[in-house]
Amino acid sequence: MDLRQFIPIMGKIPNKEYDYTFTVFTPVFNAEKTIERVHDSLLIQSFTDFEWIIINDGSTDNTHQVILDIIKDSPLRIHYVNNIENQHKMACFFQAIEIAKGHFFLTFDADDECYPYALEVFNREYQSLSKEEKTKIVAITGLCVDQNEKPIGNKFPQNPLISNTFETTAIRNIKGEKWGFTSTKHLQSITYNNCFIENGFMMEGIIWCLLAKNGYLTKYINTVVRIYHIDVENSISSSERKNTAFGAVIYHIAIFNWFFRSHGFKAPKFFLKNLYFLLSNAKYLNLNLKNYITSIDSYIIKLLFVLLWPFKKFMT
Repeated sequence: MDLRQFIPIMGKIPNKEYDYTFTVFTPVFNAEKTIERVHDSLLIQSFTDFEWIIINDGSTDNTHQVILDIIKDSPLRIHYVNNIENQHKMACFFQAIEIAKGHFFLTFDADDECYPYALEVFNREYQSLSKEEKTKIVAITGLCVDQNEKPIGNKFPQNPLISNTFETTAIRNIKGEKWGFTSTKHLQSITYNNCFIENGFMMEGIIWCLLAKNGYLTKYINTVVRIYHIDVENSISSSERKNTAFGAVIYHIAIFNWFFRSHGFKAPKFFLKNLYFLLSNAKYLNLNLKNYITSIDSYIIKLLFVLLWPFKKFMT
């Protein structure tokens, strides 16, 4: 089996008109105690041209009723989808993208907050771009703090910084939780193997790296826009390692195939770490060595993978 069949691809960018500037998307799982926090943040936004898509991913607590109570009294434009069976965050992500009516798509988790100026800042930063810049810059990303207002991760070395997810991570070593929007039409151009979504627990990073691979850029700004609550239980993205291993394997293979040829010697530590994680996740899957070798493009990585294959069971 060639694992490349599970790597998402970008097709033709649709030429569409949208009803709103933003689609704010909240995936929800057992968030009865926190979802009102998100609603309260959106109620006080200074920029109001947005819709709010909520997808309840098979919650087993009282989340559904809490959301219905919010909708009953809220002045916001809310599109609510109640999934009876749990899928996972990225399945809900694509479900929301398909129905989004906002020009920009912004994921806002069910246990976080944002500042009242967040959407206004995002809109202003995008509108400040030239017509030519807007053909390549398809996302704006800002900074986060935790619930104690402590910065999460490092700032960007320039303000603004024009780059992409891969380079900021692999080359610039920028760490920590960040938050921003992406052009909806570019996300709507992505196609993927349904089996990957249903069984593979796709890693969110593969989407941002796919945009980078296709030459699209992000404008990074040193403005704090989100309050990211840490140490919160019942996260929709949490799962056992064995359940997420397939998605992780596809992500790491994609990173090698997309970027090793152009960046392998610029960021050797990054790719060695990527190789380690590929092998450590491979031990959870019932796939043979050939499945990986036929899926990896680089001969150097193929060789290293073969040499290290017998030791994968010792990797954590």
